[in-house]
Amino acid sequence: MATTDDIVKKTLINLTNKSIHATPRAYAKEYCNVAHSINFTVDECLRFEEILKQLSEDEKFEVDINGIETFYDLIPLLLKRVSKENINNMASIISESLQPSISINLDEELHKFSIKIGNSPELLFENDIQKEIKKFIEKRINLDKTELNKKAKEIAQVITVMTKFLSEAIHTNSQGSSNISEIAKDIESLDTSNPEHLSVMQGKLVNAAKSIETAMTKSTNTLKNGQDKVQILEAKIQQLEKELDTSKKESEFDHLTGVLTRRAYDRYAQKIDDNFNRNKVDFAVIFFDIDHFKKVNDTYGHDAGDVVLSTFAKVLQRSTRDLDVVGRYGGEEFISLIHFNDIEEIKTYVSRVKAIVTEHKFKYDNLKIQITFSAGVTLRSQNKSYNDTVKKADELLYQAKQTGRNKIIFKDGTTL
Repeated sequence: MATTDDIVKKTLINLTNKSIHATPRAYAKEYCNVAHSINFTVDECLRFEEILKQLSEDEKFEVDINGIETFYDLIPLLLKRVSKENINNMASIISESLQPSISINLDEELHKFSIKIGNSPELLFENDIQKEIKKFIEKRINLDKTELNKKAKEIAQVITVMTKFLSEAIHTNSQGSSNISEIAKDIESLDTSNPEHLSVMQGKLVNAAKSIETAMTKSTNTLKNGQDKVQILEAKIQQLEKELDTSKKESEFDHLTGVLTRRAYDRYAQKIDDNFNRNKVDFAVIFFDIDHFKKVNDTYGHDAGDVVLSTFAKVLQRSTRDLDVVGRYGGEEFISLIHFNDIEEIKTYVSRVKAIVTEHKFKYDNLKIQITFSAGVTLRSQNKSYNDTVKKADELLYQAKQTGRNKIIFKDGTTL
């Protein structure tokens, strides 16, 4: 029975016979070929085959056309994959973009899907998830089209009604003016010395007065009726404005946590950074991440996870001033931009948040769930750009999670 030494010996002989240098890559390839040819099980070779099975269809295609047979050749392909940070950002953006922009209806199915990819962004690369995203995009477009058509018809109704009643009023008044003009001509040609003419003219004036009165009454009723209908349609337009305003607010605030969405946060962040560039008003960037959040979902269920997220967000909101900003960055990650006069204010802020979270348990039904969080803190003035500031805060957060979690690390090394 062949041994590992036998395979090593045959591998080296084969490479020599093929005039191939025994580089790590060439050796690994030939070693697995030899083992496979004699049905010898080698863990490293099996692991490579298992990894190949987990690749996407496009990646498997690249493996085939490029003849990738070793870990060394596979590394450049794997490096093309999107980073975890980019996946989280992508998941957040996709969740927001799936929500109808005009229609305020967000069904439970889409809500649960948004939570699912928010908690597990890597699912975006699965074919079934991509099919679901396509389905939601089509649904969003159709909802928006339907809502736009509905609102357009309501506005068209207002225009039609106003045009109709104004036309009737103009027509009625034109008839009255015509009658008065004819009477004026008769008066000009009247022979005042003839009593019969005066009697005839009196009759015409009485009839004209009655005609004008009838026309004015009809015009008044027409305008009043039109006014009532216009008021009804005006109320519908006001309701439309209210719905659009609600839709705008919903697109600005995360539907689960109530804090700013990633897209809305980016807009506020731009304004705050512009103020820093113009007026040197410094601010801190703080990245928060709930520790072991996946374990919460796995242990208590996603509904419990939703409660933890929304409660944690409320803690951040109530601890943060109106002039500052809190947003959901993706999944269980949150970010805040805090203005300050000295660094002690920032330490007080994060210490207050930490005390509230660690000294209380999050309630879900009859359960009480204890959580902690990690955070990274850096100041805008300590970095060249806003993007550098966010990147540094994220690095400090990663450091906090890698060194035990449940801690807040500042750029100067201070740990709370």
